[in-house]
Amino acid sequence: MTATDQRLSTDAIWRLPVTVCRITQFLGEAAAGALLERAIASTDALKPSTIRDREVVPDIRRSRSYQDFAAPELLAAIDEVVEAVEHTLGVSCRHTEPSYSLNVHNDGDFYGPHQDSSAEFSPRRLLTFVYYLHRTPRPFTGGELRVFDAALPLHTETTGKWEEHTWRDWPPEHDSIVFFLPSAWHEVRPVNCPGKQHADSRFAINGWLCSPDPTARAAEAG
Repeated sequence: MTATDQRLSTDAIWRLPVTVCRITQFLGEAAAGALLERAIASTDALKPSTIRDREVVPDIRRSRSYQDFAAPELLAAIDEVVEAVEHTLGVSCRHTEPSYSLNVHNDGDFYGPHQDSSAEFSPRRLLTFVYYLHRTPRPFTGGELRVFDAALPLHTETTGKWEEHTWRDWPPEHDSIVFFLPSAWHEVRPVNCPGKQHADSRFAINGWLCSPDPTARAAEAG
């Protein structure tokens, strides 16, 4: 092995783009409009968004969430495309259970780099989805979904300094949805909403398809 080969094998960090499935005009104008109005009307149910064990940490995540927001029409539409998404991302979502919430970002809100699952945190999550809603024309700027390229060999922790990472930004376009693996490192870029009105926010329904809870199954069997 030459000195160059040895240096490449020990020091080089190889980065490959993370696969993201994105579908625009996902529900259609009428259904997306009705869902947006329900989201806007949910203002009294919103609470500060949390991380990990339901901790409010504004230095890492700043937004508001509604955990019990119902969007059955979205779940039905996801069911229609999940087979193609499974094939593209190389994951099986058979017998999974959905878990999701409404998340609202207004002026200055963001969510720093994180994973949706790891061996220690929410390992049952098999597939992440994010569905975007907002008034048109878009009353805010920013709020892109930044998905960081994967380091090889694959790591569950960050590798190197964040400023050395590479990524792709995905715009939060109204009535669009993205799917990706929960192990991917990603963030929500800061939102600039000059009017600061609730109805002008970046609305998103964030969720996962999760494997069944084995403890719940055991309780049912018992």
